[in-house]
Amino acid sequence: MTRLRHPFAAVAAALLLTAPWVGIRLAGVHLETVGTVLVSGLAVLGASFLLAWGAETAEEDVPRAFALAVLAVLAVAPEYAVDALYAWTAGAQAGTTRGIEAGNLAIANMTGANRILIGIGWSGIALFTIWRAASASDPAVVKRDGILADAISLDRGIATEIAFLAAATLWAFLVPLGGGIDALDTVLLVGLYVAYIGIIIRAGAEAQEEHVGVPAYFQEWVFPRRVAVVLFLFGYSGTMIFTAVEPFAHGLEELGLQFGIPKFFMIQWIAPLASESPELIVVTVLVMKARSTAGFNTLISSKLNQWTLLIGTLAVVYSIALGRYGVLGFEFKQSLEIWLTAAQSYFALAILVNFSISVREALALLVLFLSQVFIEFLILRVLTLPNPEALSHQSLLAFTVLYLLLGTALFVSRRRAVGELLELTGATAREAFRRTPEPGAD
Repeated sequence: MTRLRHPFAAVAAALLLTAPWVGIRLAGVHLETVGTVLVSGLAVLGASFLLAWGAETAEEDVPRAFALAVLAVLAVAPEYAVDALYAWTAGAQAGTTRGIEAGNLAIANMTGANRILIGIGWSGIALFTIWRAASASDPAVVKRDGILADAISLDRGIATEIAFLAAATLWAFLVPLGGGIDALDTVLLVGLYVAYIGIIIRAGAEAQEEHVGVPAYFQEWVFPRRVAVVLFLFGYSGTMIFTAVEPFAHGLEELGLQFGIPKFFMIQWIAPLASESPELIVVTVLVMKARSTAGFNTLISSKLNQWTLLIGTLAVVYSIALGRYGVLGFEFKQSLEIWLTAAQSYFALAILVNFSISVREALALLVLFLSQVFIEFLILRVLTLPNPEALSHQSLLAFTVLYLLLGTALFVSRRRAVGELLELTGATAREAFRRTPEPGAD
């Protein structure tokens, strides 16, 4: 197929989107809120494309799952930065009103980001993929009889990611019972992610998918130059995302506050929505290339590292700021938020356990998420009620129970799929531990 433009033109366009942000950072210029949101938002957009191209190019030399896991870590780096900021403040000002508030905000930001990733990210990408398949071929989209029955069929190679995410989700239900995020949470959750990375690296490379555009062009380069390009794309885009998303998120917060939206609501929902934007853009790029499985692999990896590394490292940041070991505590409402987030993850995993997600299931994720946020906003900010906090707590518990009931019903009806997923994960783990380094060329 004849190329309409050189791949470098696309790379140059993405770099140009980041140029204004680089310029104002180097010049030390401070813009007004609207200007900051615009310039930093363009930088995030450009960096997201560079990040996606870097991950796809890397698939030439490393297992695809590992490349996508690295992509997921970099894409959610802004979320780590925002949450670490609040955890640090909580430790540095422990015992004060500001320190207690910061601890609660760290949990609120983390739970908001996780619920947005599934409620909007997983559902939105699924709906977009199926909608796009009506006009552009996508082998992952399966047409089925029935109302809203069309679905995305996912590669069974993501069984390991789903299984590890399930383990992290089950542990998350226990986190509030310890009085906060402590060393045990750190060891177990970070250990889960390290084990996951170890397995996908040792399990061996998967069959490569054919790439087009920028990644295909860079994959034709000789090994040293290709590695240099991948490192540059990862390093540059990661730097842009890390430096731009926090001002972007805070700018959105300030704009929201100007319209009377409470700070807590902004931190839990608006800031995470901004910090999750890089990975959603990256996944959209993959879907546009009919790489739906790779896109969902990235989303699941993002959820896994947020549900493990993000939670696990909060206690470390808190302790460093505190100057000694400490437990990152939070109020009862944040315990409810964690349980609700874990319940949503439980329901989402029940949907994916048979390696597919239909229009109906995607809409269920989206509607339940939006309904919960809307109802809580009505209770706390719109309606005049005698005890809104208590009613808010009841609402969080009600949605938690609803997610658990729906998820359990799905798991029971799909118990054979659960068995298949565990068998696939076990086979991958056994292969990883049995594998020995390939002997040198003789």
